[in-house]
Amino acid sequence: MIRLRNVLIALCGGLALAACNGDDGDEAALTPGDGGMPQPGAPPPGTPQPGTLLEAPALVKSYTVNDLLAALSSGEATQFIADLITSPVCGVDVYQIRYQTVGASSEPTTASGALMVPTGADASCQGARSIVLYAHGTSTDRAFNIANLQSSTEGAAIGAMFAANGYLVVAPNYAGYDTSSLPYHPYLLADQQAKDMTDALTAARSALPVSSAPTIVDDGKLFITGYSQGGYVAMATHRAMQAVGTTVTASAPLSGPYALAAFGDAIFQGRVNGDAPVNLTMLVTAYQRAYGDIYTNPTDVFEARYATGIETLLPNTVGIGDLVSQGKLAENALFSTTPPAPEFAPLTPATEPAELAPVFALGFGPDNLITNNYRLAYLQDTQVAPDGGFPTVTDGLPPANPSQTLRRALRANDLRNWTPNAPVLLCGGGNDPTVFFFNTELMQSYWTANPPAAPVTVVNIDSSGEPYSDLRDSFAAAKDSVRVGAVVSGEDEDEAVLKAYHAGLVSPFCLAAAKRFFDGL
Repeated sequence: MIRLRNVLIALCGGLALAACNGDDGDEAALTPGDGGMPQPGAPPPGTPQPGTLLEAPALVKSYTVNDLLAALSSGEATQFIADLITSPVCGVDVYQIRYQTVGASSEPTTASGALMVPTGADASCQGARSIVLYAHGTSTDRAFNIANLQSSTEGAAIGAMFAANGYLVVAPNYAGYDTSSLPYHPYLLADQQAKDMTDALTAARSALPVSSAPTIVDDGKLFITGYSQGGYVAMATHRAMQAVGTTVTASAPLSGPYALAAFGDAIFQGRVNGDAPVNLTMLVTAYQRAYGDIYTNPTDVFEARYATGIETLLPNTVGIGDLVSQGKLAENALFSTTPPAPEFAPLTPATEPAELAPVFALGFGPDNLITNNYRLAYLQDTQVAPDGGFPTVTDGLPPANPSQTLRRALRANDLRNWTPNAPVLLCGGGNDPTVFFFNTELMQSYWTANPPAAPVTVVNIDSSGEPYSDLRDSFAAAKDSVRVGAVVSGEDEDEAVLKAYHAGLVSPFCLAAAKRFFDGL
């Protein structure tokens, strides 16, 4: 049986807030704090400004190149990353930073993150260096700390890929994780997440130069990237920085759910993606925190068996497997196998595209998370106000006037509403079962209709051709390797590829494409 929630980096089903450029629909009614949630008052006297470095950066550990490669020597995904890292020459000092930021309703809070500084005698490890601002993928671990490279594969990967090749790396943990004082995580609310990223960058810049590397300073170039949830956060951050005039050299959002309204519609229309119970729980409860109108009572959305305590369930220091065994969260089944109305039987589950049908089917079963009444209300709204990109491509735009509150929030947080002024690379996998590749295709279509002022490069790593043909070929070889391993262990080959696809296969190759993209600018 396919168990997609066991991949290393979960779905990034994130949200953005009101459009920055040119879309003056109903987003103004959907700003954080609206919909019944109390507006925060003025911050208490003496509260630091967002972006303030709260204390001197603390050196977590110094790594040699060999240390970094050793941290990536085990595991399927990490081995692919290690194989893709070309001739790193720098050691890396990893610092922990703590900084001031805001929560979903602009309430003051703190957050932490990593500042990775290249070290060594080589010229590329000294002097003025460019910054890579990195957004991490979804974590359900409240104690997540990307600065701890011993426990964070993602942190080790970006340290080896970027910092060991001479980049300064700034990687926030996000509010609600590690030492943050926020008791929840504003799950991919783009306004908050972009502010969090910007505040981490501001704090990190104020920390330079660090004592162990007094020659390392910021050269003024800023590159933004991230994977899965972080791919969405990276694009939202580029959009937000551009809107206020902050210089972005380039960005590389990777495998993100940029077309949120279409993505949400696909899930409710039976294309249930991997890790859906985890991510819908985080998404719905975060939206409720921000807007206050997603539900009146959790039982409006969640089945009664899960509703008690679900608003504070994730992130948690208890593992997902334990939460499932304790009956607090559904394992795979998002929806009931009983259609909410007869006309929706063909969508319970969806069966196309055929290669992802086994994933969709896992999202239906007994002990499902979301009530049939809630699914019915959502589906009825899709009939009245369809998305222009799914299931039929018309204008490619989000629905004009959805009335169901979750769909309204998804529309307000859809990124099909801006055009970049700096180069962008979009990379993903065409058969991704966790973040469907049509998110990338719909952004590409939007930018074709609304041409940006800078070039946009789109890479389906699961295809042949240019650019990055060697990475595409290596990706195909990696898939073959997974298939061979499945045969040896007696697993189904296709299921093994699907299980590894999003985090184990696509992520290292798209990360390598991003690094090569930045190197050329």
